[in-house]
Amino acid sequence: MKVLVINGSPKANGNTAVAINEMKKLFEADGVEVEVVHIGNKPIRGCVGCYSCAEKLQCVFDDEVNKTSRLFEKCDGLVVASPVYYASPNGTVLSFLDRLFMSSRFDKTMKVGASVAVARRGGLSATYDALNKYFGISGMPIATSQYWNSIHGAAPGEAEQDGEGLQTMRTLARNMIFLMKSIALGKEHFGLPEKEAWEKTNFVR
Repeated sequence: MKVLVINGSPKANGNTAVAINEMKKLFEADGVEVEVVHIGNKPIRGCVGCYSCAEKLQCVFDDEVNKTSRLFEKCDGLVVASPVYYASPNGTVLSFLDRLFMSSRFDKTMKVGASVAVARRGGLSATYDALNKYFGISGMPIATSQYWNSIHGAAPGEAEQDGEGLQTMRTLARNMIFLMKSIALGKEHFGLPEKEAWEKTNFVR
């Protein structure tokens, strides 16, 4: 089992890292390989809708997105953790995910997705919802916890004091491990669900 973790905070060792590290301890204790990619401090531009990726099978802007795409293809689960900016994931995370999910043309069906939101106070559930949409459109089961996947903290390291938030991260990691293992067994015995050819329709004809 392998999990890829995206740290979307500009601070490599801030409260987002506290949440990630709490999950990482449980993954590693269960023998799950973890790779953390820190993208929050990178100059990542947004998607321009050129659709070059349909032919090139990678983004036309060759940066962290293409590097991460190769890791994404090989993993069993993806965790995306973001600080809250104006009740939403920060702009770097959204630009990164738009391009990553658009340009990576491999089948993501049954890779497990988990989102984590980090904030001083508000906007956590809205951020959580926004991140989950990337998984939902890609056939990826969404891992949940005992509460919405969030943790509180303002000053770097303050999230260490959020006992319930840390417990939520641990529960999320355990649930994600269970899902990945269960899906692996299901794939071994039954394969992936049958897929129909995409019937693409527009609202305006």
